[in-house]
Amino acid sequence: MMMRFSQLRCKEVINITDGRRLGYVSDLELETENGRILSLFVPCPGRFFGLFGSNGHYQIPWSCIRKIGDDLILVDVCLDEVCCRKEKRGFFS
Repeated sequence: MMMRFSQLRCKEVINITDGRRLGYVSDLELETENGRILSLFVPCPGRFFGLFGSNGHYQIPWSCIRKIGDDLILVDVCLDEVCCRKEKRGFFS
């Protein structure tokens, strides 16, 4: 099944391990030789009521995706293993 990235961005990602809503796809990691998707990136929730900046993102390997539906992507992951923190930057960098 072929799908555009814009279609993936409109789907909510839900972890079937704990039923948590992770958010929406923000980016992909692709294998450049054949265009295969290696992983999905979903931003971590914001720090203050979901409004201001996030701590990083979830990098969900393609092998952890269980089902892609019309409006949902079901994944089976341990969040501690897929959470990547952003590096802290200086005020003027």
